[in-house]
Amino acid sequence: MTDRVTATPEALALLDRLSARHGPLLLHLSGGCCDGTAPLCLPLGEFRMGGGDLCLGMVGGTPFCMADGTFAYWEHSQVILDVIQARGGGFSLEAPDGVRFTARARLFSDDELPHLLPPVPAGALAVPR
Repeated sequence: MTDRVTATPEALALLDRLSARHGPLLLHLSGGCCDGTAPLCLPLGEFRMGGGDLCLGMVGGTPFCMADGTFAYWEHSQVILDVIQARGGGFSLEAPDGVRFTARARLFSDDELPHLLPPVPAGALAVPR
């Protein structure tokens, strides 16, 4: 089985550092016009999911979600979470460290496509209150 989302060792190390500081996390890729490949990293439960948000899978124990409209562009690609040296224009938890998460893509092969699990509604996530 091929995962819909994976991460580089650098991204996994950053998630570990951030979760040690902030507790359970959530990654959300908005797909908007600004920072469209920069997922937000936020404390789990501090981001209101929309009815059309989907969870593609877990990366380093952290759910990776996006809107269903964004998923329409990414559904044939594996999302690869990475880290770059840059300042983002948002309030993602990694911003003070002078780095930002970025999402790259790898197209699934024809052999992989039939074996992919569908994303699940993000509302199904267990979120602390």
